[in-house]
Amino acid sequence: MARVKRGTKRRARRKKLLKHAKGFFLTKGKLFRSAKEAVNRSLRYTYRDRRTRKRDYRTLWIQRIGAAARNNGITYSQLVHGLKLGGIDLDRKILADLAVRDAEGFTALVASAKQHLKSAPAASPKPAA
Repeated sequence: MARVKRGTKRRARRKKLLKHAKGFFLTKGKLFRSAKEAVNRSLRYTYRDRRTRKRDYRTLWIQRIGAAARNNGITYSQLVHGLKLGGIDLDRKILADLAVRDAEGFTALVASAKQHLKSAPAASPKPAA
C-alpha cells in the first residue's frame, strides 16, 4: 500500500487551528501542539460561560429590582408575589430596566403590587405534622 503524506490537508487543518489561536500568549499562538491545547480549553470555557452569563444577568436583574423595591418600601419577594396576584406578567429583565430607566413607572407597578397584596386573602398556616 502506498504511503500517504497528507500535504495540503495537514497544512489547512493547522492553519485553521492557528487562526483560532491568534493573539494567544507566547507559544500558544504559534506552535501547533500548544495552540491546539489552548484552543480546546478556550472552547470549553466559551461553552460553559455562555450558560454562566445567563445566570449572572438574572442575578444582576434581581439585585436591581430588589434595590428599587426597597426604595419603594417593599421587599423583592413581596413585589413579585403582588405582581403575580395582579396578573402582571413582566419578566425580571423588563422589571430591572424599568427600575433603572423609568422610576415613576416602577413606582406605579409597586403601588399596584401592594394593592393586590392587601386585597388577597391571607394564606392559612399549614398544620404541624
